[in-house]
Amino acid sequence: MAGFLTSLWRYRNYIVIVLTPLLLLPLPLIVQSSEAKCAFAIILMALFWCTECIPLAVTALLPVILFPMMGIMEASEVCIQYLKDSNMLFIGGLLVAIAVEHWNLHKRIALQVLLIVGVKPSLLMIGFMSTTAFLSMWISNTASTAMMLPIANAVLQQLCETEANAEERESSANDGQENQAFEMGDYKESNGKELKPKDNNIHMGVCLMVCERSPDAEQRRIKREKKYLKLTKGMSLSVCYAASIGGTATLTGTTPNVIMKGQIDELFPDNGGIINFASWFGFSFPNMLLMLVLSWLWLQFVFLGFDFRKSFGCGTKKSGDGEAYQVIKDEYKKLGKMSFAEGCVLTNFTLLVLLWFTREPGFIPGWATVLFNKDKPYVTDGTVAILMSTLFFCIPSNFPRCCGRSRDGAPAEAPTPLLTWDIVHEKMPWNILLLLGGGFALAHGSEKSGLSVWLGESLIPLQSIPPFAISILLCLLVAMFTECSSNTATTTLFLPILASMATAIKIHPLYVMFPCTISASLAFMLPVATPPNAIAFSYGNLKVMDMLPPTANAMVHNELPKHDWDFIVEKEQILVQNVRLLDEQQVSNIDPSGQPPHP
Repeated sequence: MAGFLTSLWRYRNYIVIVLTPLLLLPLPLIVQSSEAKCAFAIILMALFWCTECIPLAVTALLPVILFPMMGIMEASEVCIQYLKDSNMLFIGGLLVAIAVEHWNLHKRIALQVLLIVGVKPSLLMIGFMSTTAFLSMWISNTASTAMMLPIANAVLQQLCETEANAEERESSANDGQENQAFEMGDYKESNGKELKPKDNNIHMGVCLMVCERSPDAEQRRIKREKKYLKLTKGMSLSVCYAASIGGTATLTGTTPNVIMKGQIDELFPDNGGIINFASWFGFSFPNMLLMLVLSWLWLQFVFLGFDFRKSFGCGTKKSGDGEAYQVIKDEYKKLGKMSFAEGCVLTNFTLLVLLWFTREPGFIPGWATVLFNKDKPYVTDGTVAILMSTLFFCIPSNFPRCCGRSRDGAPAEAPTPLLTWDIVHEKMPWNILLLLGGGFALAHGSEKSGLSVWLGESLIPLQSIPPFAISILLCLLVAMFTECSSNTATTTLFLPILASMATAIKIHPLYVMFPCTISASLAFMLPVATPPNAIAFSYGNLKVMDMLPPTANAMVHNELPKHDWDFIVEKEQILVQNVRLLDEQQVSNIDPSGQPPHP
């Protein structure tokens, strides 16, 4: 039986691929309507997305097959949904992020911030969280997490080693004073014979070995390792939390944000461009700051405690802080001076952000409204993103010199541009573009088939529930769902349903769609929930229990380790006592000639 179940588990993907369509087939066959056919396609894609039996991007292509064959939409109408203005905005944002990563500009920014905040535990956590959140606003959450975690581990390791060396020096100094008479005087055996001064080397070696393994030293070592293990867990969690939170602040920060803009433009075409880069940032950035502060307070409480004098280092100065600070400083020195390419990328990036903010700020006419969008919205955020990202392929990576020479004296070749297509092809997540297109195709198919209207009419009884309660319940539902599936797939599935529900119960669609979109990015409980969680978990410092809700988390950190560490301390004290007895026995067995006994 066990072997049969093992075989089923190994072939589970193929079983899901075959059985799922067969089990859902009665829906379009019995209820022969366009709504039932569209529901069949959506349920099938939802199950494939949740189980990941085939790649997510391949599942996103199923509307191209199912909608034309079921008579819901023409193939040309389906295919045009896969490359819309929102996709162009996402492509432009990704190209900028690739340029920033390629020239290490994000690392320079991160190290500069850490040099400003210092290496005190609480300040260090604030520095890592704020830097990671800022970087995640512009580059991928995965890239910012993968860059920040090695820096955090290196700094904490240096702090731990420095504290260990300081304790060792202090212990050696104390033991040296206590054993000064023993080390400098003559040693007499029980039979009254006096050992030669040369024999003191043996006794000093034994004494130092016993002192190093004293119970007090072992307890200090265990306590120090326990403290830094806990601090490392907290720092790893702070980085992956900040990456997910920071991505919610900008329209291009994470995929669900772009999906929501596309869905709003698809389902409500006369919205007047209510969602653009400036409006999203104006609403989401304060929300991001609030979530960042709350998560820092929680991590501070769980991993550092509320002893602010200790965690902020008020009135204290340790020698280890300087050495850990030097680690960050050395990493920054390795980058050297800012190159011409980094300066160009930074300038281009700054111009892109300024153009996004001033295109249509809302309170005054923007440059696009004055110059281009007088009667129609010709220029969008996607236009600006593609314009500025195209410049990366036109600007040289080195300052051009007409009379430059290579080392062998030959005329120097022209410098490569800031970005080449090989770099873009290697780092561009093309599968996300297909996922975006699949979501837009589903939304358009729901509208064409009448499924959106049917869902809206079915959800009319929810009108009796207060809107804030509906919003809270839906956010909890989306947050739980995204723990087990991709946040892109979750947003793609839920947003069209939420739009239909909001229209039916006569509340503003953004009242439920916006908070649910933010909730889809806040998956913190499982390592597989988001790539930042998986990266933090892969470093080996975290366990699944460390990422669970407060009750389990507090139990793990406050109860279980205590018994484990007490057991370790007890066993190591017994080991130290046995070693001491063995060493004393060896000292007493030294013969008068000064030679140690044979083992």
